[in-house]
Amino acid sequence: MSDSRPAVSPFRRAATALVQWIDSDYCPEGAEKMRAEPDRVDWVRVMPFVFLHAGCLGVIWTGASAFAVWTAVALYFIRMFAVTGIHHRYFSHKTYSTSRFGQFLLAVFAGTTVQRGSLWWAYHHRHHHLHSDGPEDAHSPHVHGFWWSHIGWITSRRNFPTDYSKIKDLAKYPELVWLNRFDLVVPVLFAVSLFGLGAVLERFAPGLGTNGWQMLVWGFFISTTFLFHGTGCINSMAHLMGRRRFKTDDDSRNSAILAFITLGEGWHNNHHRYQSSTRNGFYWWEIDPTYYGLRLLAAVGFIWGLKPVPESVLAEGARADHAASVEAARRAAALHPEISHSSLKRVVPAAAAIAVATASAAQATLPKKADDPAIHKDVTELAHELNPPKPPVI
Repeated sequence: MSDSRPAVSPFRRAATALVQWIDSDYCPEGAEKMRAEPDRVDWVRVMPFVFLHAGCLGVIWTGASAFAVWTAVALYFIRMFAVTGIHHRYFSHKTYSTSRFGQFLLAVFAGTTVQRGSLWWAYHHRHHHLHSDGPEDAHSPHVHGFWWSHIGWITSRRNFPTDYSKIKDLAKYPELVWLNRFDLVVPVLFAVSLFGLGAVLERFAPGLGTNGWQMLVWGFFISTTFLFHGTGCINSMAHLMGRRRFKTDDDSRNSAILAFITLGEGWHNNHHRYQSSTRNGFYWWEIDPTYYGLRLLAAVGFIWGLKPVPESVLAEGARADHAASVEAARRAAALHPEISHSSLKRVVPAAAAIAVATASAAQATLPKKADDPAIHKDVTELAHELNPPKPPVI
């Protein structure tokens, strides 16, 4: 039976999008109907991103100061920790525990990243893991292309509503739902605070050479724009560049470059192999600043119950690395047979073999599809209660 309801006018659609800037749960046509729409750019929804990027041009009028620039850099990394350690490793995967008040503070802090509410973030990320690099993955570069996976998907109406039924472990807290529904409140307060800080510094510390507008441009617009694109690199690039250690049923990869940009999220293949671990850098040489920060929060008792990587998964990764190194050495020897008879190999055979294997192993890849049953699991099933007994205070 065909749908006899009249089509929504462009004016009404635009008006709905404008209201949604304030109330993200406003869906007069129904959230399910919005999610059923085809992928396409909603130009009214694009305007906040245009505004964010255009705000960076304010530097033409405000200029720069060392204090403002370093504030922007600091806020990039501080808020990247909020994206990775809070939006991702707490709300999306529940890799550690905290109190109810603690999780509220985490959600407020994460709101300063201007990446929607934590519940929306968690819903979409859990959906990504269920359908990674498949037709239903909202931001797979293999399905939708690079630019759509990087920024386009977030401008589509079908990806705007939060499906609270998929995050029941979080939706039972009304304070989190409120922050998610009115996700513009925290960013606005954050921007106003930066302007106020700059005005105070101009009045009482003129030697810093900054002011309210300059701090707004550098601390909010420029820093937030870089933060958005840094986060987007995981969607668009972590399934295209890097090395595959584990056989997963997607094309997730490990990249040290992306790990630096995103404070440890670049170890993406590790994460897709075992999502419940608090750390993404499974081995000591895989730098994971987010994990180090979470360890500090655990040391002061703000969070607890950090989940480790199982020994079986670490052993699996070690075997895969060894096999890749051996295969790389074999291929290198086949391409350069002179190595097998060189004086270098006779003098230091182990060093020569290791050097060749290490240089070549970075190019080794594993098949995209796993031979075993799918490794991914519904992460909502892994979510646990927020208030397990805290360890006794000694």
